[in-house]
Amino acid sequence: MTVTSPNSSFAPWPDRLRRSAIILIATALGLAASVVFGGLTLPQAGLIFIVIAGAALVPWHLHQSVPTSEDMIGARPAETPVVQALVGGMPDAAVLLDRAGRVLHFNTAAGQLAPALRKNELALFALRSPEIIAALREAIATRQPQRASYVDHVPIDRWMELIVTPLSLPTAFGGSEYCILMTFHDQTPLRRVEEMRADFVANASHELRTPLAALSGFIDTLQGPAREDPKARERFLGIMHTQATRMARLIDDLLSLSRVELSAHVRPEKLVDVVPLVHQVIDGLEPLASERQVAIEIELPPAPVLIAGDTEELLRVFENLIENGLKYGASGGRVMVSLTEPVPDDATGEVRFAVRDFGPGIPPEHLPRLTERFYRVDAGDSRAQGGTGLGLSLVRHILIRHRGRLLIESVFGHGATFTACFPATKSAMTAAKE
Repeated sequence: MTVTSPNSSFAPWPDRLRRSAIILIATALGLAASVVFGGLTLPQAGLIFIVIAGAALVPWHLHQSVPTSEDMIGARPAETPVVQALVGGMPDAAVLLDRAGRVLHFNTAAGQLAPALRKNELALFALRSPEIIAALREAIATRQPQRASYVDHVPIDRWMELIVTPLSLPTAFGGSEYCILMTFHDQTPLRRVEEMRADFVANASHELRTPLAALSGFIDTLQGPAREDPKARERFLGIMHTQATRMARLIDDLLSLSRVELSAHVRPEKLVDVVPLVHQVIDGLEPLASERQVAIEIELPPAPVLIAGDTEELLRVFENLIENGLKYGASGGRVMVSLTEPVPDDATGEVRFAVRDFGPGIPPEHLPRLTERFYRVDAGDSRAQGGTGLGLSLVRHILIRHRGRLLIESVFGHGATFTACFPATKSAMTAAKE
């Protein structure tokens, strides 16, 4: 079914008569005056009226002389809402530019990747990486697709691949509009998987060599000289169980560390109340505290303390820090666990979880390297305590993912304090100011 507009040549005649009424009335009055005062005959006046009426009723305006907004959009297809919706719906960061390199559209992912992007401004002002600038200039000059790889170091290292694709969009009048589509593919997960695989093989082979050698030796002994010795068998089986437990924990820590590193560029957004998490960890470590004869002193706020984080990873942070205090600061007889919210005078605006022990402390030369993988102040004591050398490294990487930081303070001979600092949520900052 064809719908005709009122301006078409098939519009109803009553509509045209209504629109031409003023012209026809004025013509009739003028002709009547001419007949009465000017000597014009009635047949002549009637003929003139018919001619003017016909001219008024014929649709002379077959084409519009002033271009409408639809015409303008047809001439610039890249400006249409459809193109904007397509760019906005792309899963990767995407930016559409005109032939001069000015931004036409960009999606949310691109805005997060380059916050300086502005519509109708040159993309080179917001994308300052030399690799991006070179690829974009080459694509504009040659109108050929370009690829470039670069590393974005802010806020953390991210490996990105840029694809610059020249496009030619047909216009409504048979022409074409030249545009440039930039898409950014995040290669960080792939790179981290490769690093994870290499690190896991290197670290696991190094750290597992000792317990595997011990297990192999005890098995040979149990199959040989100690075959008929019940006391030796019980002793060796106990040692083997300890070594097997250590290997299992080592593998668990390595996998946890690799998973955290793999998602380090993705900041958690779920709000978590950390007060019950700290209580949960302390309840789980009570047997260890009783075994080491260490009292756990708690200083937690009564109200909820919310931070943006991953529940399982936060539990791992609290558990590692408190467990370290119970193991390596046991000689002090007590461990203080505290959680503080931001105060109005605190410029950092951080939620701080602190564990202080009163043990032997840490020599100052070791402090800068404590969060390195497998670094131990006393390797023998660490292995005797069941440590893997990965706990603080795991804590540091979890805090990096949460955009936090780890503070270590120690005076040799007077204990140590480990503080995990998390960015406060907006609601917590508002409550602190009030």
